[in-house]
Amino acid sequence: QVQLVESGGGLVQPGGSLRLSCAASGSIVSIRAMGWYRQAPGAQRELVASIITNGRTNYAESVKGRFTISRDNAKNTVYLQMNSLEPEDTAVYYCNAGVVVRWGTNALDVWGQGTLVTVSS
Repeated sequence: QVQLVESGGGLVQPGGSLRLSCAASGSIVSIRAMGWYRQAPGAQRELVASIITNGRTNYAESVKGRFTISRDNAKNTVYLQMNSLEPEDTAVYYCNAGVVVRWGTNALDVWGQGTLVTVSS
């Protein structure tokens, strides 16, 4: 059993910053890609940013230059630093990870429960 637990969401004014964290726990051999997705009301879930084991990152165009994804492999944790937040960033943010739980098997696609980010004055 593997769990992803997110933290760091909340209410912030436009132009402000938040840092999301997501820690993986359980029977983990290794973690491949980790990422953050978001889903705004009435919209589809979309990729915000992802990072693989060697540190290579990928960002949605809408957050480039404002958000930074990073990971601590020793702690099985991924972070999302969000700066210059805009009302359009309001959404539930979900952590995602590809987790290998047994040697020689494919990674499982694991999701966190989500954390709400609200950008409003």
